Amino acid sequence: MNLKLPYYILCGTRVLQTFVIFSVMLTMTTVEAAPKIQVHGHRGARAVRPENTIPAFEYAIQVGVDVLELDMAVTRDNVLVVSHDLEMNRKIHEGPAGETAIRKLTLEQIRQWDCGKLKNPEYPKQQPVPGTRMPTIDEVFALASKGSFEFNIETKIDAKRPELTPAPPEYARLVVEAIRRHKLEKRVMVQSFDFRTLHEVKKLAPEVRLSALYAGLPKSFVAISKEAGGAQIVSPHHRITWKTYVEAAHKAGLQVVPWTANKPGEWDSLIEAQVDAIISDDPAELIQHLKKRGLR
Repeated sequence: MNLKLPYYILCGTRVLQTFVIFSVMLTMTTVEAAPKIQVHGHRGARAVRPENTIPAFEYAIQVGVDVLELDMAVTRDNVLVVSHDLEMNRKIHEGPAGETAIRKLTLEQIRQWDCGKLKNPEYPKQQPVPGTRMPTIDEVFALASKGSFEFNIETKIDAKRPELTPAPPEYARLVVEAIRRHKLEKRVMVQSFDFRTLHEVKKLAPEVRLSALYAGLPKSFVAISKEAGGAQIVSPHHRITWKTYVEAAHKAGLQVVPWTANKPGEWDSLIEAQVDAIISDDPAELIQHLKKRGLR
């Protein structure tokens, strides 16, 4: 059968077809434009490798993290080393008897400790790497050539125990010098619970992003940022990362990067809150979870 349809019907059909195609394209664009949530490998990847070690950071890079999250302490000879604790932790570090405060030990003395032999019992998937030494920040920054990931580095400092770290201005100077030595100003963010170091970093290097860590009672993220000297990032505990706080932070031009979420339920809650990134001990699992949700 060869029916000739009136011209106005043909035009209407073409308009309808065009509308359908445009709608499909718009839907596809919307899906593609879904906001990506970045992944910060907490202490590298504490769930599967000894924390804050080169093996942990290399694993995190391999699985595709956006950011390596780590902590710093300072030795007696003013070397920035990567450690969550201000003292050698005998639960996960094996070393000689005697002094454990990092600030009272030289780098050479710290190198006598094995930071990969003892498995952390809190993480059943963690694989020991015997013979691993505590890295310096320079050794971690040297990994920058392995990808385009960033670094989220924390200044560990305790105002109640000032003998364990340099004073904030000196601490900040060491950190900024290390960042500039490796030309990583655009790839590093400095985070801290102790905002004194953030204020000092801002004085020395206003181009370096600051992240205000927070673990207190629920509080406006905008207010926290102001207290931290105008930190561009607020990093609250995941349990107080509520959508209303995140929305207010975003309106103020801030990013929200909660810590340390390790379970799917926690991740989903943060996805619902529309955070910018999530810090996790198990970055590989988090990446897979985000992929399933169309957020990677």
